[in-house]
Amino acid sequence: MNIRKKVRWTLPPGTNRYAALDLWVPAAEDEGWSEDEVQYVINEVVEADDDAAGLEVLAWYTAK
Repeated sequence: MNIRKKVRWTLPPGTNRYAALDLWVPAAEDEGWSEDEVQYVINEVVEADDDAAGLEVLAWYTAK
């Protein structure tokens, strides 16, 4: 899936990838992301090798 959307949200410092998903998912849903798009990002974050890689995935989908 080629998602080019970005979510406006703030990642609190010291947050691991799973806690970050708890914050990111509602923000994405509020911005009208489809269930498939959200699930795709969740899968990428969960399948990442570690927290740093998972947070990089979320950074890609975050509006700067």
